[in-house]
Amino acid sequence: MEKISRIFKVEKDSFFLLGPRGTGKSTMIKEHFPGALYVDLLLPDTYRAYLARPERLRDLVHGNPGKKVIVVDEVQKVPELLDVVHSLMEEKKGLQFVLTGSSARKLKKTGADLLAGRAIMKRMHPFIAAELKESFNFETSLRYGMMPVILDSGSPQAALEAYIDLYIREEVQMEGLTRNMGNFSRFLETASFSHGSIINVSNISRECSVERKVVEGYIQILEDILLAFRLPVFTKRAKRATIQHPKFYFYDTGIYNALRPSGPLDRPEEIGGAALEGLVAQHIRAWIDYRKPDCRLYFWRTSSGSEVDFIVYGKDIFWAIEVKNSAHVNPGDLRPLKAFGEDYPEAKKIFVYRGRERLLKDGIQIEPCEEFLFTLK
Repeated sequence: MEKISRIFKVEKDSFFLLGPRGTGKSTMIKEHFPGALYVDLLLPDTYRAYLARPERLRDLVHGNPGKKVIVVDEVQKVPELLDVVHSLMEEKKGLQFVLTGSSARKLKKTGADLLAGRAIMKRMHPFIAAELKESFNFETSLRYGMMPVILDSGSPQAALEAYIDLYIREEVQMEGLTRNMGNFSRFLETASFSHGSIINVSNISRECSVERKVVEGYIQILEDILLAFRLPVFTKRAKRATIQHPKFYFYDTGIYNALRPSGPLDRPEEIGGAALEGLVAQHIRAWIDYRKPDCRLYFWRTSSGSEVDFIVYGKDIFWAIEVKNSAHVNPGDLRPLKAFGEDYPEAKKIFVYRGRERLLKDGIQIEPCEEFLFTLK
């Protein structure tokens, strides 16, 4: 694949860069900081050396006084290094630390907040349409997702399956996050049916024959290793009773498609609808992190069942977005947005669909999905 310029803004101060494996963190950091001191903890000998003696980082920095940027790749593998980084920040001014990670679990447990105020928290996401430009293929992205490591493969389906196996083995099994990989694998498959839906822990527990508390722990593991996220309900100045349970998404639609089993009883439009919604979700999340960090992403659902897929809420932005896997707009499709607009007239209402025409109807902007994705830049 030709070189793709990322929208991500590199900071001048020290920062954490979190993101799943394969999203291009290391590639981007090496391009922006070619002369940096680089500690790659994915290399077995480097990992063993720093695990046995984290203070080795101090010796490295002191031994290279001319180097002002220090990169520690996959820092969560040796979280004790954060103590050394903290000490070096206090001791030597003018240094910039770039700390990448594909899991937030160990960082949270070991108190990464000790660097609060000294290291900004940033996130790297899969590609978005505005980054790929003319290379963006809507159908390919909908099927295989947007991860650089997958799109760069000659066999994306095989790469996805290998990615999931590798991710589970390295981030879950080798880190000892769960003792029973069989249960966890069944959970992953069952959880794929909840992609783009309100997650029902009791149903998942029953379907995969795993205790409810264990399922709750599995969901937290997925979030900690950045493989999934939950979307909260928008409740600000609520005029109607809303539900409390969040919606669940895998972070990339390709991961969802690879995990989601299908058979004669599965309707393609059902699977395709969840994939489309997930593709829009990951684009909005990336855009917020890159361009609108003051915004937050929600969804809206009343107790009576009226639902809007996404609410983007920030200082200068208030969007309500409904996504439909259909080439046509039916009057009933617009009702949830109209209901939301009655409660929140300040919101811009957007209906995203698989059609080709841009329309304006009853104050609702109707946009083709591909065009909408390209506006997030």
